[in-house]
Amino acid sequence: MRRSIPHTALAVTALALALAGCGDGTDSGKGGDSGTVSSSPTPAPTPSASATGCAPAATLDAGDSGRTVCLSVGDTVRISLDGTTKRPWKPVTVSGSGLQAVNSGFVLQPGDASAAFKAVSDGRTRLESTRPLCATQTGRVSCLGIQEWWVTVVVK
Repeated sequence: MRRSIPHTALAVTALALALAGCGDGTDSGKGGDSGTVSSSPTPAPTPSASATGCAPAATLDAGDSGRTVCLSVGDTVRISLDGTTKRPWKPVTVSGSGLQAVNSGFVLQPGDASAAFKAVSDGRTRLESTRPLCATQTGRVSCLGIQEWWVTVVVK
């Protein structure tokens, strides 16, 4: 006896395979993208972080997305998001108070985003950036997904 598979099941399977193959496979995955999307990777808190709700940080990267970090007035935080030419990070945006932009140095690789901020007064600031979830290429399957990165900075 021969079984038949409904056309709908074949279409759904083909769509799932096409979306799973999003991109060309040449993206190194740098910038904290391990092939899966996580809403907010959170590293294990340090003892001081569990007492205050945030951890000190001098350098932030894509793996720090979703964290809350604390700075003292006068401290500087640097952001380095490693992207690719096919999946570039947008410049880091700032909303809130307590931080002032300072020279972050040079961005050497196309697709990277780099920023630095000095804590100048008590306040709370959200730093944000985005990049395409899938590499875009003419004539290839693509997606419209966005990878978000954000960090909350509390200056005390």
